[in-house]
Amino acid sequence: MSDANEKFGRAIDQAQKGSVKDEPEQDLWEGSYSAKGMLGSLILASFVTMFVIVMMFVFPILRTNAILYWLILGVILLGWAYLLSIVAYRKLANHYELTTQRFMHRDGVLVRTMNRIELLDIDDVSYRQGPIELVFNVGNIIIKSSDSSHPELVLYGISDVRKVADAIDNARRTERRRRGLHIESI
Repeated sequence: MSDANEKFGRAIDQAQKGSVKDEPEQDLWEGSYSAKGMLGSLILASFVTMFVIVMMFVFPILRTNAILYWLILGVILLGWAYLLSIVAYRKLANHYELTTQRFMHRDGVLVRTMNRIELLDIDDVSYRQGPIELVFNVGNIIIKSSDSSHPELVLYGISDVRKVADAIDNARRTERRRRGLHIESI
């Protein structure tokens, strides 16, 4: 048997015998969707609302025709209700937790689903921010993993996006080192 195969065999034997220290799992980060993630949409909705109000003063027919007036007002209110319900749903439905061994995410309001991704299964962590998100330090984190249920998981509207993405990546690297796995080999 070659030297490399011998080392690999010993590593497997040690892991099966439990010589890899089972350290207690510790919480590293916990969070959920931040409403700052929708500030771009809310700002756009504000501009559209102001534009419609100005148009109502510029074109008197929009004010004097009662049916048209109430239709425009109803569309504006429905648009705002839709945007605010999206914010509320995302805030209530999404919860994330990072520990020293796993990344857990809970989805749903009435029917909840809890999924876990072992840090060993996470292959890549990146984040994305738009121009408005940069200003408010919020963004989306993309986790690519070999987990069959979530090969790509997107965490929307995360505050301190760079700090959280770095925490997930550092926890992943630490867990792989602890288990004796080389990052390049997986």
